[in-house]
Amino acid sequence: MINIALPKGRLGLKVYKLFESAGYEFPGIMDNSRKLIFENAELDMRCFWVKPFDVPVYVERGTADIGAAGKDILLERSPDVYELLDLKAGKCRMAVAARNDFVDDPERTLRVATEFPNIAQKYYSGLGRDIDIISLRGSLELAPVLGLSDVIVDIVETGTTLRENNLVVLNFFADLSARLIANKSSYKFKGEKISEIMRRLKEHDKDS
Repeated sequence: MINIALPKGRLGLKVYKLFESAGYEFPGIMDNSRKLIFENAELDMRCFWVKPFDVPVYVERGTADIGAAGKDILLERSPDVYELLDLKAGKCRMAVAARNDFVDDPERTLRVATEFPNIAQKYYSGLGRDIDIISLRGSLELAPVLGLSDVIVDIVETGTTLRENNLVVLNFFADLSARLIANKSSYKFKGEKISEIMRRLKEHDKDS
């Protein structure tokens, strides 16, 4: 059996639609219920909903053979998995943003508010910039507005929230989307079935 970890939420629904269009349907998965595990006995496949940040954990540890994870999570956590395919769902970008009147002073440690401390650290290390990371879980736009931070490192999709809070993007530095990932052992022993899933997903992408 192939086990698939899908992220809960809007991205997961987009990814499931891709699987469904490629011929991998799981009865009842779109019902309004609290059920988390769904099987298709005919395909010998099972999928389950997990928190987006947990998808790589389930795949890395082998509970799931494959999964769909946002590139932001893969960059942040650096899991020991194979990244097989860009599913091209949930496209957005990682960016640095600040108040409209922000002027950087390179002589001072830059205060960076983010949900992605590892990504932020790696980005600024590449620039040789000293930073003080302030880890927050949501509503990052408040941090520079209220003076908690100088900048934020966050995912930007449309930029509407930034504009409404008088923030501007200083730099986009990573393109993000959902990626198909695989457990390394599963890819070795279930490679034929996983490759078939990849092929059908690719064919659907060409047709869509």
